[in-house]
Amino acid sequence: MGARKRNKANQKKEERKSISLAVLRNCPTSPRKMRLVADLVRGTEVNKALNILHYSPKEAAERLEKLLLSAIANWQQKNEGVRIEESDLYVKEIFVDSARQLKRLRPAPQGRAHRIRKRSNHVTVVVDSRSSENNENKE
Repeated sequence: MGARKRNKANQKKEERKSISLAVLRNCPTSPRKMRLVADLVRGTEVNKALNILHYSPKEAAERLEKLLLSAIANWQQKNEGVRIEESDLYVKEIFVDSARQLKRLRPAPQGRAHRIRKRSNHVTVVVDSRSSENNENKE
């Protein structure tokens, strides 16, 4: 590995130490349906986001709620001694990428077959505190 590549890799590694995130892989829901729910909580405060997800009737909301709780736990792990209530946590980023597709065949009339694509997705949630963001802007 070259020196520039190693330096860039170390820089990315240091940046990731300060970021609290949680990733859900191969979730058996189509990305389109998951994005509808992800758009509801993007940029909102963590407590408000949890309430939105808890009372949403969509199936994807249950999985996202669990993922958000995991991201909060990861944030607590990295910031020991800091209370969640005082830190003003919010959903900094949330994005949904498509994952593998299971291809199945469904019988159709006159001996034909139609392809069914069972989609799945990857979801990434990044949680951050607004107070740390304000401190960085002041410096």
